[in-house]
Amino acid sequence: MQQDTGYYVIRKQAVPEVLLKVVEAKKLLESGKVKTASEAAQQLGISRSSFYKYKEDIYEFHDSLQGTTLTLTFQMNDEVGLLSYVLNLIAEFGANILTIHQSIPLNGVASISITIQVLPTTRDIMEMISIMEKTEGVHKVHITGRSATLT
Repeated sequence: MQQDTGYYVIRKQAVPEVLLKVVEAKKLLESGKVKTASEAAQQLGISRSSFYKYKEDIYEFHDSLQGTTLTLTFQMNDEVGLLSYVLNLIAEFGANILTIHQSIPLNGVASISITIQVLPTTRDIMEMISIMEKTEGVHKVHITGRSATLT
């Protein structure tokens, strides 16, 4: 039985224009060509609300993430063994953990930021994120940073 990952691969021409513009807006922000999401949205002719609605849900597909570092951020319930489970999952997928930042839990929930290095032997990162998102106590996982590593 096939598992539903919640992800699709579609051709660029099938993607609505607003989503493509959200990707472009994110690039403008990451490159520093604009300072705010409002500037990026205005420059590309989309509403600011469209940008915020879709910004966490669309990324450009790259055939391989090998040689990159990814920063994953999410909220996690303050439960014994939950962070350990997530860290073990990353290790099982063969990614190298570079940094871990955790806030002090407030109301039983902590903010977590984990930066990983994708290695030649790393398995499918999107599958790993899907498993994390389905884990009880782990709230939506976001890729908030991505960069190439220097060799």
